[in-house]
Amino acid sequence: MNIEEWTIEGSRGNPIYGTMHSPNERAKGVVLLAHGFMGYKEYGMFPWLAQQFAELGYIAHRFNFSHSGMLPGDGPFERVELFEQATWNRQVEDIEILVSAVKKPDMPLYLFGHSRGGVSTLLSLGRRVVEADGAIVLSSPSHCLTMTQEQQESLLAAGSMELPSGRTGQTLHAGKAFLHEQLEDPEGHDLLGLASTIDVPVLVVHGDKDPTVPPSCGEELQSVLKNGTLAFIPGSNHVFNTTNPFPVDGEPSGQLAGAWFSIATWLP
Repeated sequence: MNIEEWTIEGSRGNPIYGTMHSPNERAKGVVLLAHGFMGYKEYGMFPWLAQQFAELGYIAHRFNFSHSGMLPGDGPFERVELFEQATWNRQVEDIEILVSAVKKPDMPLYLFGHSRGGVSTLLSLGRRVVEADGAIVLSSPSHCLTMTQEQQESLLAAGSMELPSGRTGQTLHAGKAFLHEQLEDPEGHDLLGLASTIDVPVLVVHGDKDPTVPPSCGEELQSVLKNGTLAFIPGSNHVFNTTNPFPVDGEPSGQLAGAWFSIATWLP
């Protein structure tokens, strides 16, 4: 198994930091793994999942979105100003750039996204800015905009919203650009509507005890997908009961092992 670090220019010229896991033998496909809100490529289950994909024969790329605020590693948010500028469009742009960079003409490509990364994955496919052979979304919301009207008004008035990080103790901010783009282009952020136009197979994996994104979101997504498969993981929370950090060679929780079994059996 080979592991290599890479960097590429992403949205607005900001760097995307990535790690590639590749099998020793000829690969049978490529997987691009997108993290969730306040996540990053080293977070929790991501190194372990990337390794599982490689052991199954796929080239797996895990990465930090250009506006994640994270540098390589498992440290604090070093680029908090980029985090504040993060929007759905910028994540979609990152995925478009990455697909162009990692896609191979003779291999299938699968997109993978956890939580907000799942939303960005579905937006990318639904907007037709990328082409892939399938997608896997874990713990994904079923809507782009989940803020209450009061929260929206507060964000627009203040210009930003405080977001504490339980991991680092930092107080981050979401900028009003995140909301503005959705209000200006509601059709481009209609996740269920866009998901209903996706032609490729999509696997939706969700924990039935997810306290962050309700399990009903998985059901909503599966109900509109043309070729969607839903796998509920019993007893699983939002991160499939995985600690952070979690070693690439660690022993997975029963819930993470269950999620991986759903993924491995779904892949061709």
